[in-house]
Amino acid sequence: MIRAATQTYRNAYLGLSRSTWLLSLVMLINRSGTMVIPFMTLYLTSDKMGYSIGQAGFVFGLFGAGAFCGAWFGGRLTDKIGFYPVQIITLLGGGLLFITLGQMKTYPLICLFTFVLSLVNEAFRPANTTAIAFYSKEENRTRSYALNRLAINIGWAVGSAAGGFLAHINYELLFWVDGFTNITAALLMWAFIKPVDFRAHHKTATSTPVLSAYRDKTYLLFITVTMLFACCFFQLFTNLPVYFRKELHFSEPYIGFLMAINGVIIALVEMVLVYKLEGKRKSMIYITSGVALVGLSFMALNIPASGIVVALAMMIAVTFGEIFSMPFMNSYWVKRTHPSNRGQYAALYTMAWSAAQTMGPLLGAQLVEHQGFMVLWWAVGGLSLLASFAFSKLI
Repeated sequence: MIRAATQTYRNAYLGLSRSTWLLSLVMLINRSGTMVIPFMTLYLTSDKMGYSIGQAGFVFGLFGAGAFCGAWFGGRLTDKIGFYPVQIITLLGGGLLFITLGQMKTYPLICLFTFVLSLVNEAFRPANTTAIAFYSKEENRTRSYALNRLAINIGWAVGSAAGGFLAHINYELLFWVDGFTNITAALLMWAFIKPVDFRAHHKTATSTPVLSAYRDKTYLLFITVTMLFACCFFQLFTNLPVYFRKELHFSEPYIGFLMAINGVIIALVEMVLVYKLEGKRKSMIYITSGVALVGLSFMALNIPASGIVVALAMMIAVTFGEIFSMPFMNSYWVKRTHPSNRGQYAALYTMAWSAAQTMGPLLGAQLVEHQGFMVLWWAVGGLSLLASFAFSKLI
């Protein structure tokens, strides 16, 4: 049995291109330096900086606005000059801007450079997702995206943990490390991944006109529903930990343990599960099931039972919902694209998640303040189930 399990794990990672592995390594290095964002509020409200929580919240709003604009800009640039130079430029630019932001002390300059940094940083995403589509085959594309997600999750965990130690020493170190990991990732890509003639691939034979992503009504519906679901999903990392602390009175270590379950399960299970499911059914079937499971998981928080048991079961269930839905969402939108318009599709997909990352936690917090957590979990669960139903109509 152990031998069979080992072989299954091995097979799950076989067949992916060298460039796909290198792109995931670039993402791992980049995300391992993700230290500024998790600690930005603590940095701005520290005794040294002295800004209020309200001012810090406005800075995060600018970060979200920059990410939204950057996703659109990155998509357009990807279709014009190709995914390779966009990734190099944004990684180098983002690295320099992280270091520069750490030197800014006045509030107007912090706001300005936060917006510009976010715009440049997020422009990387459409180019990166387009590159994964280019370097993968249709039969292993979902696994290629799953490998990239694995790199993101591991990198985020490493960056957050290391960031805590560095912040204890000096907050400014976070900006330097975040900057240098961006630059290192760019140099790695430049050294080991060769640029491609993207214009030649744009001329890939097709007798039908290439549809703009902004005129693809089915895709626009998909993006709208994705944003609705993402607004619900982002409660997981924002308002849910607050609920655990204030309502269930969990300790910080136990909350950390619950949050870590998400990353551990993804690291151990996602690639194998995607390997077993990929190509068996339409992507939308898995998406519909996963989104519904996320909705039911949030609703389960209102079950009048032992808080510890329900919270643990909820985190496990919501993680499997994430695994079923998110890798296959990438497969769905890529199948609708042509090399010449893939940046547009990637931009819209990234914009949906960027907008939700700002709106979801903000609206959720307002609902908690006026109606309480129970109403939030019913609302989030119900909206996720509605999103699942809407996705089912796209099958």
